[in-house]
Amino acid sequence: MAGEGRPENLTPLERFGVEVREVRRGRKITQKHLATIAGYSEGYVSKVESGTIMPSQKFADACDLAFGTNGLFRRLRNHIQEGDSPTWFVSYLELERKALRVLDFSATQIMGMLQTEDYARAIYRAGRARESEERIQGLARARVRRREVLEQDRPPLLWVVLHEACLRTPVGGRRTMADQLEHLVTWASGPRVDIQIIRHSTGAAAAHSLPFTVLTFAGEPAILYAEDVQGGRLYRSPEAVDRAMENYDRLRANAMSPDDSIHFVQSLLKEYTS
Repeated sequence: MAGEGRPENLTPLERFGVEVREVRRGRKITQKHLATIAGYSEGYVSKVESGTIMPSQKFADACDLAFGTNGLFRRLRNHIQEGDSPTWFVSYLELERKALRVLDFSATQIMGMLQTEDYARAIYRAGRARESEERIQGLARARVRRREVLEQDRPPLLWVVLHEACLRTPVGGRRTMADQLEHLVTWASGPRVDIQIIRHSTGAAAAHSLPFTVLTFAGEPAILYAEDVQGGRLYRSPEAVDRAMENYDRLRANAMSPDDSIHFVQSLLKEYTS
């Protein structure tokens, strides 16, 4: 149980769960009663309290209503992401949840929303060699939680163009890559995710672009997110977004079709598992 560790050793996610449990008990409210108030199952409340799932905004607001805590749990939920994600990335994560479409180009690694936890852990471990294992684990879990966007009642359409290098680089070893590619195939076979692979053989069309993501919204201007050596940046100017969209259209035009891309990923999956 998360509450069995010392408070300073808890992740922000675990700390949220401990606070829910302690305040709930102090108010003499059962898990079942809180679940009824929040509109979730008793099992959901138990998982939140044990720090194993990311609480929804709806759940945090229901806790504040049930406990009379005046926004405390909403703020604690915000701190979860601030603790497990760089501060400059938090704004992007909030926008990602509201987007109608998420259009992503990944040049060297599979986009975060589609990463498995083992793959994410290997990426963070390679780039943060001096970080503690606890910190690496927290970062990996935070990245995987981004997938909750695709499990909303009205999830965005996710369209991902992946450079072949993303699939050829054995991040975490063969077993981790096999699981990651199988995960990709599962999502790409569903109705809300399209994946296109752009091959090495495409040449300059595949090589000149840095990773970027365009978010589109219903009735609001699109936003560009691009990474650089400082981390990442949001661009709201129509000119920047238009250039990115034109670039994205060219990448898609030079990539394999979605069906052929799935077959290509499946062929690489066989190589990793052979």
